[in-house]
Amino acid sequence: MRTRTAVAALTTCAALLAATGCSSGFGGDGETKQDESGKQKLTVLIATSGDAETQAVKNAAAAYAKKSGNTVTVEVAKDMNQQLAQSFAGHRPPDVFYVNSDQFANYARSGSLYAYGDKIPDADDFSEQLRASFSHEGKLVCVPKDESTLALVVNTELWKKAGLTEKDYPKTWEDLRKVAERLTHDGVTGLVTSDEYQRLGVFMKQAGGSLTDPAQKKMTADTPENVKGLEFVQSLLKSGSMKFAKQVDTSWGGEALGKGKAAMTIEGNWLEGGMIHDYPDVKYAVVPLPAGPAGQGTLAYSNCWGVAADSAHRAAGVDLVKFLSSAEQQLDFAAAFGVMPSRSNALKTYAEKQPAAKAWVDGTTYAQGPVTIAGFDKVLSQFNTDLQSLRTADPKKILSGLQRNGEQAIAKGN
Repeated sequence: MRTRTAVAALTTCAALLAATGCSSGFGGDGETKQDESGKQKLTVLIATSGDAETQAVKNAAAAYAKKSGNTVTVEVAKDMNQQLAQSFAGHRPPDVFYVNSDQFANYARSGSLYAYGDKIPDADDFSEQLRASFSHEGKLVCVPKDESTLALVVNTELWKKAGLTEKDYPKTWEDLRKVAERLTHDGVTGLVTSDEYQRLGVFMKQAGGSLTDPAQKKMTADTPENVKGLEFVQSLLKSGSMKFAKQVDTSWGGEALGKGKAAMTIEGNWLEGGMIHDYPDVKYAVVPLPAGPAGQGTLAYSNCWGVAADSAHRAAGVDLVKFLSSAEQQLDFAAAFGVMPSRSNALKTYAEKQPAAKAWVDGTTYAQGPVTIAGFDKVLSQFNTDLQSLRTADPKKILSGLQRNGEQAIAKGN
C-alpha cells in the first residue's frame, strides 16, 4: 500500500515488461482491433486500501454502467504490479486500472498505456504537478485519480499533558526539535515516522533539496541542501526524540500515534480512515509541517487511471475514466475513504467541507510530486534501505549512492 510502506523493487514486473515489450506502441492506436459496436464490457483492476474504497469504486462503476449501458466489472488485485505485468505480457490487460506513480514510467515506456490526456477537455483542472508526473514524452498519459500530501499529526492528549498549547505547534525545525524533546518521556517518543524517503523526504524539500531537476532529466540528490535535510533528521534520531516506527514495535506512524507510543507523526490524509477504524478514541490535530531553511515543504502522492493500450475498448475506457475522475465522483471518493480530489475545483469544495484537513489541503500548493522515471522504483528501494541506518550512517555517502543509482536509471531510460 503506497501509504504505509516503502516502494519495493519489483523485479518480476520489470522482467516481464523487458521481455515482452508488452504493447504495440506507446500512446498510439496500435494493432489492437477496437470493438466499437453496441454496449461495451469493461474490466477495472484496483489496489484497494480497504473495504470502503472497494465499495466506493464498485458503486461508482455501477452508476456509470446505469448511465452508459456499458457493463463494468471491478476486480481487486492481490498484487497489483505483478498482475498488471502478467496481463501486459499476455496482451490481456484490464481495460482500466490504477497505475502507481513508481511504476508509471515503466509502463509508459514499454507502450502498455494508452495516452488519452488529449481526450480530457478539462485536463487543466487537475493538479499541475501531478499532470507533469503522469506525462511521458510530452503527452499527458493518464489523469491522477486523487491526491495526498503529508502533514504533522499531533496526539492532542499527550500534547496537553506536556503543558503545550496550540501556540506551541512547531513552525520551524528548531521548534520541532524542542517540542519533540519535551514530549519524549515515559515510553512516549516525540516524533515517530517510517524509515523511508516517502516520509523523510519532506526534510530534504524543506532544506531546498530535491531528487531530480523539475524535468526529471537530471539527478540532484547529492547536494548540500539534501545533506542538511538528512543531517537534521539524524540529529533527532541521535537525541532519541525521534524514532522509526519499527523501533517502537509498530508498522507505521499512524499505529504509533494511535497506541500512544508517539506524540507526533508525519502522515498523509489516508490516516483519517485508519484512526477512525483502529483508534476511534484517540484525539489528534493535523498541522502544517514546520518550515526548514528553504521554507515549507511536503510530498504529494497519487495514482492515475490507466487505460490499456491493448484494450479493445479504449474509447469506452476513456469514457469511464471521465466519469470516475469527475469533480462529483472525486468528492464522493473523498467522503468514502479519505483521499483528496486531484481537481482544483473539487479540492476547493473538499476544503470547505473538511476544515480539519486544512494542513493537507494547503500542502498541495508547496508539495513536491513523485519521481516518475523508468526504473526509479529500484533506486528508491535502495535509498530506503540505506535510510534505515541513517542514525549512524554518513548522509553524504547515502546521497552519493542515490545520485549514482539515479543517474544510471536516467541513462537507461533515455
